[in-house]
Amino acid sequence: MEAIPTIPDQIFYLIILVIVAIVLIVIVFQWKKVAQSKNSILILEKEIELKKMSMVEKDIESKRLMDNPIPLPQEQQDSLSAIRQSTTEVRSNVGYLHSEINERLARLEAETEQRKLEKMLKEIEAKEKKLSKMNK
Repeated sequence: MEAIPTIPDQIFYLIILVIVAIVLIVIVFQWKKVAQSKNSILILEKEIELKKMSMVEKDIESKRLMDNPIPLPQEQQDSLSAIRQSTTEVRSNVGYLHSEINERLARLEAETEQRKLEKMLKEIEAKEKKLSKMNK
């Protein structure tokens, strides 16, 4: 005789079947996420590699441009020379004026100090006279 599963046994098998189905669904979703993550990582690696290559190309291009300067027309070269000359003149004028200001400032400080000392000398002499009158 064949054993016919009873109702509690059928419910038990049904619960186990549902649990196994849920576990399988979770495993499939996790596997998909891992596969998508791997693809995303590969894409990002390729993008980084492309950006590096682009940066290297730009660097090489800028070095090439620096090594092979474009010759300027004579008019622009003359203009550039004039600008450099005027810049040099302005710098020398600024240096001269700066030293002139420093010299005048030092002179002013010395005169101010001298006036203070002369004033103190007069005050001391006045006090000495006062003391000498008191001692007599």
